[in-house]
Amino acid sequence: MVWRSFVAVGDSFTEGMDDRDPSGHGYRGWADLVAAHLATAAAARGEEFHYANLAIRGRLFDAVVSEQLPPTLAMRPDLVSFAAGGNDALRRNFDGPALIARFDEIVAQLRGNGADVIVFRFADMSRRLPGKRIILPRTSYLNDAVLEVAERHGAYLVDMWSDEELSANTAMWSEDRLHLSTIGHRRVAGHVLHALGLAPDPTWMDVPPAQRRPLWPAARFADARWAARYLAPWIKRRLQGRSSGDLVTAKRPDLSPILPPTS
Repeated sequence: MVWRSFVAVGDSFTEGMDDRDPSGHGYRGWADLVAAHLATAAAARGEEFHYANLAIRGRLFDAVVSEQLPPTLAMRPDLVSFAAGGNDALRRNFDGPALIARFDEIVAQLRGNGADVIVFRFADMSRRLPGKRIILPRTSYLNDAVLEVAERHGAYLVDMWSDEELSANTAMWSEDRLHLSTIGHRRVAGHVLHALGLAPDPTWMDVPPAQRRPLWPAARFADARWAARYLAPWIKRRLQGRSSGDLVTAKRPDLSPILPPTS
């Protein structure tokens, strides 16, 4: 397939947290890496490549759809990535069947608009976060349903769930245990390109050495520090009805040319 434009839709996962942009401004992430790869392919054909990233951290599924789907349809890109629902799975009022019904409709709408669509099976977040008895079955449900949606509509499926290294290796994740590290984003970018039938930079799939498991006292101290630094502020925002993305805007709101990397 030849793609000349790409729109990335979603939340913090697609915005690129916590992969700091080398420019020092904001985040980069897997979607930017994929776009740069596709721009390189377009340049080799003598063509210009356009890219937009509408994703904003903290967005729930309904907000992703209401805010990001209309401009995506209006831009009529060749390729769209759609990843949403992970934040919903952490909420008490999570309604899996209702979410997947809308997910199916949206993928069908994007496909009917002429776009190839990328969807994702999430990695196993329950290994790092509290509430495993709640998070794991919800994630499993979403992943099984997304697989069916992808098959039904001919979408490209990126199966992070089956990547044991991505789920288990702590080097793939940032200190907050929720967002990917730079290494993790590179690995996801590699998975996306493989799903598209393209060859990524082979180093993106490199596996960093496994970190030694800390002794029990050190592990409990790390858990307490994480809870104070990340979990408590998250709970406070929930109680106040706020989101980490309340004052954040999309980093690339319009389809604009993107140049291939210079190195």
